[in-house]
Amino acid sequence: MASERELARLNDVSLMTARHALATLEHEGMVERRVGAGTFVSAPRIQFNKLMSYTEHMSSRGLVPRSRVLVAKIVEHEPEVAARLGLPATGALVKIERLRLTGEDPFALETCYLPAKEFEGLVNAPLARISLFGVLERDFGVQLAYADEEVNATQAESRVADLLRIAHGGSVLRIRQVIYSNKGEPTMYVVGFYRSERHTLFIRRFR
Repeated sequence: MASERELARLNDVSLMTARHALATLEHEGMVERRVGAGTFVSAPRIQFNKLMSYTEHMSSRGLVPRSRVLVAKIVEHEPEVAARLGLPATGALVKIERLRLTGEDPFALETCYLPAKEFEGLVNAPLARISLFGVLERDFGVQLAYADEEVNATQAESRVADLLRIAHGGSVLRIRQVIYSNKGEPTMYVVGFYRSERHTLFIRRFR
């Protein structure tokens, strides 16, 4: 980016105003300052401080969301997933696995599971181009309300590392979510692996 003085001149503001604006952008993670080199636009980041779809997250940051659907099928015999959704151990599930991208740059690998009895039609939905949250609300009449999440850092297995273009065994952020409807029903279970340098998790704690 241009220097503080150049930005002040180009925008016809004081040096102090330009400096304050850059400090605000740095605090929000939009730019980074490198001593002796200048100010640079940061790599895109997602801030997890609200239950939003990937499409909503990216759009809110002024970025174009893209996804590549890797798996879209009905699966069975996933007892751990079924238990989280309150289903029988052998219950049929819709499995949607998508690689999240900005441009051609991989951002995250997300796998969503939903009860096949209600959501079998999702297998043929064009989820590379549209939001799963949006499809659930528009086509299935489901209003998503909140999520219970488990967050931890882990090492990327070979397939995850290759898809995210990071070193095998590299650090990733793993988030497991059970997402509930406004009726309090578990609707979707999501396992996501996120490039740790591209995501920030905000947590409000109460005493």
